[in-house]
Amino acid sequence: MLVTLFACQAGRAQQSPASSDSSLTTSGSGGEPSGGSTEALQKATQNPVADLISVPLQNNSNFGIGSHDRTQDVLNVQPVIPAHLTQDWNLITRIIQPIVWQPDTNASSGGTFGLGDMNPTFFFSPAHPGRVIWGAGPAFVLPTATDSTLGQGKWSIGPSFVALTQPEHWTLGVLLSNVWSFAGSSDRASVNQMLFQYFINYNLSHGWYVTSSPIITANWAAKSAKDIWTVPFGGGVGRIMKLGDQPVNISAQVYANAIYPSGTSRWGLRLQVAFLFPK
Repeated sequence: MLVTLFACQAGRAQQSPASSDSSLTTSGSGGEPSGGSTEALQKATQNPVADLISVPLQNNSNFGIGSHDRTQDVLNVQPVIPAHLTQDWNLITRIIQPIVWQPDTNASSGGTFGLGDMNPTFFFSPAHPGRVIWGAGPAFVLPTATDSTLGQGKWSIGPSFVALTQPEHWTLGVLLSNVWSFAGSSDRASVNQMLFQYFINYNLSHGWYVTSSPIITANWAAKSAKDIWTVPFGGGVGRIMKLGDQPVNISAQVYANAIYPSGTSRWGLRLQVAFLFPK
């Protein structure tokens, strides 16, 4: 349900090259989902530091870009791999590899297709949390883009922190991260970008849930103050279900940008299917 774009957020990256979004596709509880039940999987998929292996495929279509109203499309492949470091600590590895269609915003047709910048994040999280579940660790952006229009050409690093609570049918949480470039192509702009994401989920019966998880970004390196912030609002619905014997999490969300840099997307559609592998 949560997503992930630093420096060129998937869905808002039209004036600068696209890169992976460091927001989260969440995968409830602080520990293992018990027996793979629907209720446990609802909670686990809404917890970014859950002890649950998952492979989300998240597609972000971003509309109304530039004077020709072009559409950008970013498919994020986002495997989540938990590991037990000790009896008390887990390491949650989240990798986001975007596959990007970046339209030529100066023309009514044409564009570039390929890989964007990879975004791995590593969360150290208590294996037995209390009422507040949390994780913290480093986030990276690696210059893996296959074309200069699809990435930043920089190596970036910074801290990432997530905290949430899951009372009854609710999941309420926040994610905060900031990355700075430290190496890369000298002819590419420096990176300094914050990402803030709040996520609100309410679980219904039969695996259904409603969700809102907008990704708010601040590009501190923007040349103009009016191009710093991207502030969306919106939400959608999802369901935990099975395809044969395979548990999956499917969701659809729509977001409009109340504030956005000039020439970027005004609104977007987020579709996701996540393959879940409970123990």
